[in-house]
Amino acid sequence: MDDATRRLFFVETLLGTGMLESCSAPAGTGGPVIRRKDFKPAYLALEQSGDLKARIKELYAIYRSCRLCPRQCGVNRLKGEMGVCQSTSRVRVYSMHAHFGEERPLVGRGGSGTIFFSQCNLRCQFCQNWEINHRGDGRWMSDDDLAGLMKSAQETGCHNVNLVTPTHFVPNIVNALRAAMARGLTVPLVYNCGGYDPVEIIRLLDGIVDIYLPDFKYMDGAMADKYSSGARDYPERAAEAIAEMHRQVGELTVDERGIAVRGLIIRHLVLPHNIAGTDKFVKWVAAKLTRSTYVNIMAQYRPEHRAREYPELSRRLTNEEFSRAIAWAREAGLTRLDT
Repeated sequence: MDDATRRLFFVETLLGTGMLESCSAPAGTGGPVIRRKDFKPAYLALEQSGDLKARIKELYAIYRSCRLCPRQCGVNRLKGEMGVCQSTSRVRVYSMHAHFGEERPLVGRGGSGTIFFSQCNLRCQFCQNWEINHRGDGRWMSDDDLAGLMKSAQETGCHNVNLVTPTHFVPNIVNALRAAMARGLTVPLVYNCGGYDPVEIIRLLDGIVDIYLPDFKYMDGAMADKYSSGARDYPERAAEAIAEMHRQVGELTVDERGIAVRGLIIRHLVLPHNIAGTDKFVKWVAAKLTRSTYVNIMAQYRPEHRAREYPELSRRLTNEEFSRAIAWAREAGLTRLDT
């Protein structure tokens, strides 16, 4: 049975049992709906099968010659060595709070429980969180402390645990997840990444992550090379990773309140002069995923960090540029647009 057939079988089974409602989602979301009381995060089943513990061991072994991101630095982070992300095997966190600026299906009334990790594997020249991702503001903590933050997000009423820039700390995150589960964690896990992730690592997250929230930043490797510290292979790696994310979780599913419980949301930041290749991006989604994939076309670009050193990035987006981006998305046939 191929992946598309397996997902269809899953949906039809839920329809047959009454767990998945055969109706439209609340206004503005589209897609299937599942009753919240019937939802269980994927990681619970993986723990019950005994596979989660094995995944943690496999992930931590990668720290000995780090290949958690496509840069493949090969440093031994268990011994304190650092690669491009400037991180060891000890997790560093900037903050945890209920965030109300995320996509509506993630926020609801209780907010998204965002945990911002320090440092980043992309190091974009126009980074809007450069104090966290470049300077590394934050504090070191144990995996058990991280588990406490996850549980705290749930206790404060957040609808999910939203892991922001998690790529370079995946082993710590999965280990902390297991500890948080022992304390009663039951909300969906959101993997909120820059899209520069090896497909082999995303495969190790199968059955762990409920909601994938990747960026797709560039369609041209030369642009990624120039503006994201030499990440020339970004378009290929992001396409592979996002296709695998879609295979695992499918299109976005929400509960009866419109709160996301499972699926894929792709973010795409429109850049001046179409540097991001928005016209090509929307065609890729329509051709390689589905036209009803949830896509957030974002207009909030502003020249931060070192962006003013590049004349083409030294201004905000114009209304005309954003309107053209939305027109491209509609022409491509995308139906679940968050603008």
